[in-house]
Amino acid sequence: MLLVLNTGSSSIKLAVFGAQLDLVIEGNVAGIGDKASMTLAGASQSVAAGDHREALDCLLSGLRAQGIAAENLKGAAHRVVHGGRSLTEPVRLTPEALSQIEAMVPLAPLHNPPALAGIKAVSERLPDLPQFASFDTAFHASQPDVATAYALPRAWREKGVQRYGFHGLSYAGMVRQFGPDLPERLLAFHLGAGVSLCAIRGGRSIATSMGYSPLSGPTMATRTGDIDGMAVLRIAEEEGFEEATRLLNKESGLLGLSGSSADMRALLADTSPEARFAVDHFVHSVVRQAGSLIAALEGVDAFAFTGGIGENSETIRGRIVQKLAWLGDKPVHVIPAEEERQIAIDAQALLDGA
Repeated sequence: MLLVLNTGSSSIKLAVFGAQLDLVIEGNVAGIGDKASMTLAGASQSVAAGDHREALDCLLSGLRAQGIAAENLKGAAHRVVHGGRSLTEPVRLTPEALSQIEAMVPLAPLHNPPALAGIKAVSERLPDLPQFASFDTAFHASQPDVATAYALPRAWREKGVQRYGFHGLSYAGMVRQFGPDLPERLLAFHLGAGVSLCAIRGGRSIATSMGYSPLSGPTMATRTGDIDGMAVLRIAEEEGFEEATRLLNKESGLLGLSGSSADMRALLADTSPEARFAVDHFVHSVVRQAGSLIAALEGVDAFAFTGGIGENSETIRGRIVQKLAWLGDKPVHVIPAEEERQIAIDAQALLDGA
């Protein structure tokens, strides 16, 4: 079996896949370090998990109780958000690969450190288990330089300040699920707590809405989406760097606009002017981004929606498609986000090629 881990700053999401890459079990530990709880096989309980190692211990113990022991595992595969310019395909984790992931921490200070903590926890608890990593940025490595470069002096571009794009595992999984039926010019919408769009031509990313970080693009649950750099500088000047980072990433977006919730389901059920405005802003921002990416595609053959909102909110999908009706009738697909399965597929391919 393959163990797949998606590690956050205070959580570990787990999925175990069988020999045919069928999902065997999934679960998570949330609230690591403070009132942690574990959910596994649909059952939840409080657990003692002061750090990621203890959280992994809880999950491994839970798996044993479900009849899955460490000796049943042939590998552990991790989601890593940022692979930078060097890690553009899945890798088996070696000291060199770990060093490269660590080097990307300045580019993804909120995301890569938790992934490294998850990798370290597995190394300490299961030292003989092969480990692998797949990168959210990798799918977008096919973009041309003109799509990824910011108009900065060369010195800053050489420091890695460029557009990378994210949600790549979601988009790679989408392309895989389409198979031979993949439209030539596909506009993909990943709508969840994080929101991005991707222009996919011939199965390859040619442009995307997220950039140097996952902050840019449409309005998100708690992230601003696109915001003028001078506005960011003003907020940082008045509030300080750390507070500005928190405000832009944790207190803005749907939450900041509505003043009440970051959950699209709650906002759609709320008739207050603030909630309605937040939803309107979300749809408007997605459609504006869509227009830009349709131009990059030089037309569009189909739309595909994924992510929590994209898959489950017919209302939001309908409003977006209606505002793009001037393009004429286009096939609209709803594709399940299968990031964990994509990570398992990546790891299996590396194992098969070993």
